Amino acid sequence: MLGLMVTAGLIHWILNMLNVTVHIRDVCVFLAPVFSGLTAISTFLLTRELWNQGAGLLAACFIAIVPGYISRSVAGSFDNEGIAIFALQFTYYLWVKSVKTGSVFWTICCCLSYFYMVSAWGGYVFIINLIPLHVFVLLLMQRYSRRVYIAYSTFYIVGLILSMQIPFVGFQPIRTSEHMAAAGVFALLQAYAFLQYLRDRLTKQEFQTLFFLGVSLAAGIVFLSVIYLTYTGYIAPWSGRFYSLWDTGYAKIHIPIIASVSEHQPTTWVSFFFDLHILVCTFPAGLWFCIKNINDERVFVALYAISAVYFAGVMVRLMLTLTPVVCMLSAIAFSNVFERYLGDDMKRENPPIEDSSDEDDKRNPGNLYDKAGKVRKHVSEQEKTEEGLGPNIKNIVTMLMLMLLMMFAVHCTWVTSNAYSSPSVVLASYNHDGTRNILDDFREAYYWLRQNTDEHARVMSWWDYGYQIAGMANRTTLVDNNTWNNSHIALVGKAMSSNESAAYEIMRSLDVDYVLIIFGGVIGYSGDDINKFLWMVRIAEGEHPKDIRESDYFTPQGEFRVDKAGSPTLLNCLMYKMSYYRFGEMQLDFRTPPGFDRTRNAEIGNKDIKFKHLEEAFTSEHWLVRIYKVKQLDNRETLDHKPRVTNIVPKQKYLSKKVGSQ
Repeated sequence: MLGLMVTAGLIHWILNMLNVTVHIRDVCVFLAPVFSGLTAISTFLLTRELWNQGAGLLAACFIAIVPGYISRSVAGSFDNEGIAIFALQFTYYLWVKSVKTGSVFWTICCCLSYFYMVSAWGGYVFIINLIPLHVFVLLLMQRYSRRVYIAYSTFYIVGLILSMQIPFVGFQPIRTSEHMAAAGVFALLQAYAFLQYLRDRLTKQEFQTLFFLGVSLAAGIVFLSVIYLTYTGYIAPWSGRFYSLWDTGYAKIHIPIIASVSEHQPTTWVSFFFDLHILVCTFPAGLWFCIKNINDERVFVALYAISAVYFAGVMVRLMLTLTPVVCMLSAIAFSNVFERYLGDDMKRENPPIEDSSDEDDKRNPGNLYDKAGKVRKHVSEQEKTEEGLGPNIKNIVTMLMLMLLMMFAVHCTWVTSNAYSSPSVVLASYNHDGTRNILDDFREAYYWLRQNTDEHARVMSWWDYGYQIAGMANRTTLVDNNTWNNSHIALVGKAMSSNESAAYEIMRSLDVDYVLIIFGGVIGYSGDDINKFLWMVRIAEGEHPKDIRESDYFTPQGEFRVDKAGSPTLLNCLMYKMSYYRFGEMQLDFRTPPGFDRTRNAEIGNKDIKFKHLEEAFTSEHWLVRIYKVKQLDNRETLDHKPRVTNIVPKQKYLSKKVGSQ
């Protein structure tokens, strides 16, 4: 986040220095679209270095409209990824430039871009592992050169020093396993360069023996050193967030809070097509063209593509790192096809050699043999027909390519306007006749909280809505979207998963005044808290295994049901009761019984819900947001209170002043 805030603040300061009056809010809103333009430029530069200028222009056009990147670059998306993808692409461009030229100047520029990437996004680990992998593969392919040695040695040393200047990174580059591959390749490169230096001073047989022993010894020393330092605790082992990239089931078992995020789920084929469309089919062709005409920089893009495809398949969020390389390789494929079918054939063919026999051919078209008895070129009727097919085939292929590009542009426009241009707070639904309904329940509920509750009130909700409550309702929340405090989130999950009496004890210890939940059973909203409930149970079970067990919320047949066949533990937990309170009396239409949940297509099993410690305070128009007030006991001072929990999200004071001023 440091790079994001510094970037926004710096732009605001520069604009005001130039007497361009602009609010910092407007800078934050338009930061992502501005950097998406810079991303298109950096993608053009990188693709031009890999292939040619025409492919670069196509790649810039692709990444400018592709949904996989627009999802993080729309106006108002003030997030790390908005500037990180530009830093990623620009760093890769400068690295390719460094490898091609062997220039220290370009390498220092690459280090500065890497420094900016480190300050912007934790995904910089992708860079510091991909570039060493590129150098290692070049060594295996015997493509070592002085250019590679200068580029990587400079990048590793200067980039290491610069990255350690970022406060939240600190000494991680020399003390965590995620950075050890870069150090190992650096040591191996030095050994390799030293052996290459000795090659001219030894006989061929002596050099081969020394080279084999030297490389093996260097690799063994690096490997054993990393194992020893990890075992002794000097180097931290791989974190759970990185284990979850290699084992898709790791997070669900060991870190459920990571697996509970929808962005961290494995990517489906529908998501690939939705975000990339026809580029899914064309980018393998571009990869094949690069491998067919391999060189140092195309080795890099091949490794980039293969690794990005794997990680994007593991996690939906990492589609963001796959999208740029897909645009580049697809652009190479389209550019190669257009050059083949739209280029001037005469420029690629050798001009015919005229000899004296040509005059004889003109006078005697049937003469097929020259004086030496060899067959000469002769344009027959059949050849004229085949020659006439050439332009037709070119036109057909060209039209097909243009139709694919047109379909891609239409798809990108539709996805952008329907999926990525609507605010997440205001929802929209469509009727059968095409008319649109606006669901303003979130904003309505947050406005009610701000106007009808004490400014010091504490709101308990699931962490998904923490930032919205703090920002729009200006009320203190127990947990928010900063998910590092797993134990506190697990305590809230335990309260939601327990019965009312046990949950009330937890809420008393946390000094909770209101509880906010999301319920979609009336309108069929699938993103409500009942559908997220099992993740609350899993996270709570990780911290409180004696009190919460996931198996208790399933039927004996292993089903999660909200009807009469549901688990008694589920039907009496706080989340279930808050969601379905008074819902059993509601009949949505004549075809369904009272208490029919449209989201789960079932009639609820517990309709006689009553509260002892809670009371309904607010329910939005479409029942999407429900707020309950926690009752206070009459003689609170005589109770044996537990110590007050202070590890909560502080209320934003500046917002309360702003609201008061209005």
